[in-house]
Parts: sequence; structure tokens; C-alpha cells
Amino acid sequence: MLLQEIINGLLLGGVYVLVAVAFSVCWGFLNFLNFSIPGLFAIGGFGVWVFTQQGFGLTTSIIISILLAAIVSCLVERFTFRFQRNAGPIIPLVSSLGFLILIENFLLALFGSDGRAVPNPFSDMNWRVADLVISIPRAAGLGMSILMVIAFSILLKRSKMGRGVRAIAESSDTALLLGVRINTIVPMVFAFAGIFAGLAGVLFAFSYSQVSPFIGDQVALKGLSAMVLGGMGNIWGAVAGGLIIGIVEVFAISYWSADFVKVAVYGVLLILLLVKPSGLFGSAHGVREKF
Repeated sequence: MLLQEIINGLLLGGVYVLVAVAFSVCWGFLNFLNFSIPGLFAIGGFGVWVFTQQGFGLTTSIIISILLAAIVSCLVERFTFRFQRNAGPIIPLVSSLGFLILIENFLLALFGSDGRAVPNPFSDMNWRVADLVISIPRAAGLGMSILMVIAFSILLKRSKMGRGVRAIAESSDTALLLGVRINTIVPMVFAFAGIFAGLAGVLFAFSYSQVSPFIGDQVALKGLSAMVLGGMGNIWGAVAGGLIIGIVEVFAISYWSADFVKVAVYGVLLILLLVKPSGLFGSAHGVREKF
């Protein structure tokens, strides 16, 4: 049924939304493509398994995993972006890639490459409406993703931190002259990126009930594609791009095969960029359009 496939695609897109927003936060405000995000995603997902195995409750494990992803994201800022802010865009990018390799291989060394089963007490919770079946955990995850983006957008528009972030996005040198505490605000931006990526990893772990050290790689590629599809640095464009990628993936699996997913996803991205190179909501007219 067409409507069922669209619903499944939207629910799947909730994970891609968070990853795309994590990329957009760093790129849109700091002009920094943060390649450590797949590793932060893996920390969120793997952390749920690790902490539940250690006897922590499910809610506690989720909170600790997300906070751990945020802390590691701040370490990425401290040892890549801050040290190499004036070194050109390539050096920090490569350094963040180094963090990704470090995180993934650290998890690999500790826990091995085998997939680990994540306990999911909500796996059989579905809501039936006529002939439609809606997964309650995935619907809750999608709703949480959208609510977090809304809250983050409000924070950027109405808080002192948000004004500082907007100033930095316009010009970090000018922001510094205006008294913006860059070394305080930029780590907050990275922390939010870590929270989005970590929560995406948690949702993925519960959706597929399995994690491994490299779970972030393919998901992050689709999240990055979603950011480009929606418009580089535009948060709501990233949301739209994530949902579109989810729908395209479900349609590809349903009407062709799982092997066709990458062809469909990146084919749609390529076609859209040929028609509109700036993405669906991309624009070069100012920072305000980013949120």
C-alpha cells in the first residue's frame, strides 16, 4: 500500500533527520564539515548496549549514552576546530576524520566487530489504523527528533547563546570584537551536534535491535546526503532531506530490492542537485535562513 510505504519512510527518516541536523549545525554555523559524527552516532547506539549490560536501567543508559556522545563531541572541538581554526578548512576536517577512525577502532578493540543485540522492550508495540500499521517506538522517535529541532531553533532565535551563534556564523572575527565568547559558545554548538548524533544512534539501536562499531558509516552518508539535499547548513532543509531520504529508501526496498537503495538515494540526490544545486532550501542570502 502506497500510504503505508510513505509512513514507513517517514518513520525511518527520523534517524536521518537527526544525523543531517548534526552535520548542518557544524557546517551552517561554523563552516566545518564534522566527519566525527558517524563515531558519535556509534557511541550513542553502542552505549545503550554497554550500559544495559552493566546493569543500568534503560532510561539511564540512554541518557548516559547521549551525554557521552556530547562530551566526545566537545573533545573533537577542543582538539580539532579550536586548535586549527585558522589553519584553513582542510586541516580540521582531516582531524575530525582522525577522531572518527579513533572512535570506531576503540570500540572495535574493546568489543570486537560482531553485532551486539540491543534489548528492545518496545519492538512489538504497533498502532493500527484501518489497514495501516505504525510502529509506536519509531513514531515516538520521529516526534522526538522534530521536537528537538524545534527547541533548538527556538533556542537559537531567542537566547543569548543563539545570538552569539548567529554572530559567529556571520563572522567569527567580528563576533570576537563584539565580545562574543567564542571559546564558550562553539563547544556548545559541538555539544548539540553530539546530542543529535547520539540520539540518532540510540534510535537506530532500538529500531534494528543491533549495534556494531561501524554502524555510523552508512547512516552518516545518508544523513550527509540529506543535508545536501535540503540545502547546506539549513536546519529545516536537513529535516526535509532526512524525511525524503527515508521515503526513497523504503520505496527502493519495496519496489526493487535492498541492493538498489544506494542507487535510488544517491540518484535522487544527483538529479536534484542538477536541477537545484543549492538544495531544496539552500540559499546564500544570510544566516537567518539557516534556522
